[in-house]
Amino acid sequence: MQLRTLAATFLILTAAGSAHADIGPAEKPDLKLGFIKLTDMAPLAIAWEQGFFLDEGLFVELEAQANWKVLLDGVVTGTLDGAHMLAGQPLGATIGYGTQADIITAFSMDLNGNGITVSNDVWEQMRPHIEDGSDGNPAHPISATALKPVIDQYRDKGERFRMGMVFPVSTHNYELRYWLAAGGLNPGYYAPQRGDTSGNIDADVHLSVTPPPQMPATMEAGTIQGYCVGEPWNQQAVFKGIGVPVITDYEIWPNNPEKVFGVTEAWAEQYPNTHLRLLRALIRAAHWLDENDNANREEAVKILSRSSYVGADEEVIANSMTGTFEYEKGDVRKVPDFNVFFRYYATYPYPSDAIWYLSQMRRWGQIAEPKSDDWYMETAAKVYRADIYKEAARTLIEDGTLKAEDFPDLDAENFARPHQGELIDGVAFTPREPNAYIDSFEIGLKGSQTP
Repeated sequence: MQLRTLAATFLILTAAGSAHADIGPAEKPDLKLGFIKLTDMAPLAIAWEQGFFLDEGLFVELEAQANWKVLLDGVVTGTLDGAHMLAGQPLGATIGYGTQADIITAFSMDLNGNGITVSNDVWEQMRPHIEDGSDGNPAHPISATALKPVIDQYRDKGERFRMGMVFPVSTHNYELRYWLAAGGLNPGYYAPQRGDTSGNIDADVHLSVTPPPQMPATMEAGTIQGYCVGEPWNQQAVFKGIGVPVITDYEIWPNNPEKVFGVTEAWAEQYPNTHLRLLRALIRAAHWLDENDNANREEAVKILSRSSYVGADEEVIANSMTGTFEYEKGDVRKVPDFNVFFRYYATYPYPSDAIWYLSQMRRWGQIAEPKSDDWYMETAAKVYRADIYKEAARTLIEDGTLKAEDFPDLDAENFARPHQGELIDGVAFTPREPNAYIDSFEIGLKGSQTP
């Protein structure tokens, strides 16, 4: 991404001196922000393309990163000022799973947006175990119980059934594990206390990390038999004729939290005005993406298709971004909330989001020892910084850019995310009682258990 011209620089300087003086000018106007080539990086692209960063006096360079580890390392070392992150990354870093660093988020980038895809061969074996709907197409949501006979065949041949996910603390890892376990399949445990971070202890399905853009090719090569990833890489499998998405994460958990924008805690403390201005721009971008019933999505698709952003065909990106999703070739269904960026208060960093991720880290052994309910609450409050979000949101209301009704009541507690549906297994998520929630699963660690 190239920096703007001298004329744009002049606009930045004037904006920095005039816009939102109650916040104060950005302490660091020149910024480099990282992202992975996924459609849910859209708020960053739109904030740049629509001039929202510029309005805040911010001179932003957006830079695609090779994978999630490289991205996180860039934020930790200061090579990047901030980044599009997996919702679990700030939490994982803060509690010391993998890279140890104090990362915070004050902005939720989107809801939903992922899918689980299997190869054509696996789909053919699953299909006899899936009921038809009234239209003759497979009835959704599809349970992982339909995958179990396939895995049994692999086991009988002495072969491992392998699936890809994008990072150990990714939504994709936890959603894939959730779906498998709901269908009676054990996705395996981590045992960091014993130096085993494979996540494959006692696994019926062996999960491994693959960068999102490489998922379709890795499956086509036979290295994995399926994967969980964000768009456009599920639709890419359909487009290439190599696989079939069997379920979306909207079907696993309607309006589940997905990506966040993360910075180090030290960076946020050193550059508070810059952080607030970044948040203002990102909130405006998210609003633009969803306003008037997604009226701007076609324009967003054209922007995201550029090689400097997602770099996939417009047709592939449009499949999900414009409110539809294709399962088998030709089985196109309306999914208006597949990508949600602003409605349902999507941008607010609810503590319950953090607690769900932490609960899954404990369920699968990434958190090796039991923690008190208070620990979950305190960790969520430390990492998910609603206080900073509220400050930015209030300035957008005060200057008339957005309306109070665009946000939840900013004077309320706002602990649990609203507008969420039931999880696919019917187990109620109880964020105020995380240990009781963890103990309610048939498959997963409970109490003081360790793998």
